[in-house]
Amino acid sequence: MNIRCTGHNRLRCLLLFFLFSLSLPAFCGAAEYVSVDHDGVRIRSGPGTDHEIYWEVFEDYPLQVLDRQGKWLKVKDFEGDTGWIYGTLVNEKDTVIVKVDKANIRVGPGTNYERAATALYGVVFNTHKEDGDWIQVSHSDGTKGWIYKNIVWP
Repeated sequence: MNIRCTGHNRLRCLLLFFLFSLSLPAFCGAAEYVSVDHDGVRIRSGPGTDHEIYWEVFEDYPLQVLDRQGKWLKVKDFEGDTGWIYGTLVNEKDTVIVKVDKANIRVGPGTNYERAATALYGVVFNTHKEDGDWIQVSHSDGTKGWIYKNIVWP
């Protein structure tokens, strides 16, 4: 099959491509993740401020989006807890959270590299790039390095 986008059809082709690209994550079953915008954000039992507060999260805390209801997001954290957060309180920043008791941060992407630091369970890092099974990360305290993918979430 050969599709040509020329002349009057070009706008139609661009629109179809744009609409198709928007549907790809949902079609492929890709999970959506967000990060919390600032400290002290409340996770609630339902989509509204009249619902019970389950817990509070801090800036950059990663969450998986499970559902949407108006401007509210149903989310899950790295421990599997679920609740609701107002959509304007999150952003698209890529962060990960340590899901093991103690994690080594290396100066390069592999166990053959020297340890730069150690991170404990629940510490959040900003992500920068990936190299195989390793993620380059940084922390707000200035710590930088590489961490093994399987010991962080998501």
